Amino acid sequence: MKLSVYGKGGIGKSTTSCNISVALAKRGKKVLQIGCDPKHDSTFTLTGFLIPTIIDTLQERDYHYEDIWPEDVIYEGYGGVKCVEAGGPPAGAGCGGYVVGETVKLLKELNAFDEYDVILFDVLGDVVCGGFAAPLNYSDYCMIVTDNGFDALFAANRIAASVREKARTHPLRLAGLIGNRTSKRDLIDKYIETVPIPVLEILPLIEDIRVSRVKGKTVFEMAEDDPSLSYICDYYLNIADQILAQPEGVVPQDAADRELFSLLSDFYLNPPEAKKSGDKQEEELDLMMV
Repeated sequence: MKLSVYGKGGIGKSTTSCNISVALAKRGKKVLQIGCDPKHDSTFTLTGFLIPTIIDTLQERDYHYEDIWPEDVIYEGYGGVKCVEAGGPPAGAGCGGYVVGETVKLLKELNAFDEYDVILFDVLGDVVCGGFAAPLNYSDYCMIVTDNGFDALFAANRIAASVREKARTHPLRLAGLIGNRTSKRDLIDKYIETVPIPVLEILPLIEDIRVSRVKGKTVFEMAEDDPSLSYICDYYLNIADQILAQPEGVVPQDAADRELFSLLSDFYLNPPEAKKSGDKQEEELDLMMV
């Protein structure tokens, strides 16, 4: 099974991805997580350090694939999760999508795709071009990390559009949304009324999740020393269980940008509470007139 995790930049994709990878490993699966970001920090909470990237290793060997062995590019992280960082060109130069393609090519040469039960691509930021959408070419499911805010849902809709486009030629489905750092879900619910998408899980704003990233540890590893954190692990185990059940998923019918902008703006400018209050006042006025 191949998974891709997308979402607005800074929404917590890598932290979420690492914890999902561990949750899948806890369920007895051999997991390989591939960081698809030139910043190469996807697997930091699994390994505790920034591992060497595939693109750097290829450059050192003059792109001689036959000179590279699995141990040169695949590192073991917490819980037995294996880790790869694709790396990428310097900021402002080259195409990250090309690097993802080279990464997949090398891993296939090393038969890595045949050795794991689950391969998880953790992809940088929003989808703004075909390069960033490249991991979807290899995925069975996409998961979108969002929060209950305007910008994250706007980005989620763009990602949904990319999934719809890729699903034309690939056996790709959107498994669902993961709400991260989300105390409420009213705006998420408003969005999925218009664009029906399953919601896999809603994680509230939990300080220990943020702290885990700073410490370079997954929540699962932190819970070993502090069992009171084990309840947080249950969120990620729930996501893993849903994915392992091989859900049908959806091919989303994303909203047009301007339509979504109006929908989400209206939610803020005319919140449901205000509408209900206004409706009640109108009813009282009607009764008085009668």
